[in-house]
Amino acid sequence: LGPPLIFLRETLFQEATGVTYRIPALLYVPPAATFLAFAEKRSSTRDEDAKYLVLRRGHRDGSSVEWGAVEELSALVLPGRRTMNPCPLYDAASGTVFLFCICVELGKTERRQIWRGRSAARLCYATSADAGRSWTPLRDVTDETIGADLSRWATFAVGPGHGIQLDSGRLVVPAYTYYIHGCLRGVVRLPCLTRQHALVFYSDDDGRSWLKGAMVDGDQTGECQVAEIVGSAVGQPLLYCNARAARGCRAVAFSADRGLRFGKSRRCKELGEPPRGCQGSVVSFGAPVGEASTWLLYSHPTNRRRRRDLGIYLNTSPLDSGGWHHPWVLQPGPAGYSDL
Repeated sequence: LGPPLIFLRETLFQEATGVTYRIPALLYVPPAATFLAFAEKRSSTRDEDAKYLVLRRGHRDGSSVEWGAVEELSALVLPGRRTMNPCPLYDAASGTVFLFCICVELGKTERRQIWRGRSAARLCYATSADAGRSWTPLRDVTDETIGADLSRWATFAVGPGHGIQLDSGRLVVPAYTYYIHGCLRGVVRLPCLTRQHALVFYSDDDGRSWLKGAMVDGDQTGECQVAEIVGSAVGQPLLYCNARAARGCRAVAFSADRGLRFGKSRRCKELGEPPRGCQGSVVSFGAPVGEASTWLLYSHPTNRRRRRDLGIYLNTSPLDSGGWHHPWVLQPGPAGYSDL
């Protein structure tokens, strides 16, 4: 395979005094030929200093994109909470964009939630019927979607990055939780014993109601994205989950029932992780004419020692963890989260 065609780079969110941007998400809305690029606006690089989400809309014109100004989605908040982890997806049947996120109590760090075994996060979303020009108020669906299981979730998040719509019409939002497997009790409260597990939230009624799938078992799986694999080479459609993991490489899992249950996660040694891991992005797309299956594209820092050298990887045989081609480096130097 030859090198990819790389277009000019453009900075969408520029750090300024007292303001920084992190946690990107990207969505393309085909009927409007519009890209929606989201990020968190923060007062520092720390997670607890997130404020709300920002958006830039880009109109596609052939091989170029004309980007509009930064729009602050400061109305998409819950009182006393910060809005984090943008996870947009598009319902082609209704023409609706769903923007999922979590809203976390101000001052509550992830570490504190995990230590105390008490989640400060809420699962929320807003919708847009005009390709991101306007948005409904946030809707909190935590109780109806997670239910009583929330008491065993020390904390959780969606994505970050895009969700997808399957060929069946099902809407799928990738997520992960720190599940409480036990708490140590004593005179002094001790930390809870938690493990990270990826899962998905999904809807089969155009987003009117949302359910959760089972957690991925096996090795710990954190921040994740999913992609659908179809074609004669795989038989029935499969949902592929690619997750942040420890031990120096990514973890992957497959679902044969569109996300209700995943098989045990397994290590993918071909896709390395820096020592503390990093979020990555994955998309599936139809193989070139003459091929009978789906290909995968994946983005992540390519350096296994530190977060550097953002690259993209191609897998032309998605069921084979050894099928990943040598990456193309898109951005030499410091790198972090990405979305395709």
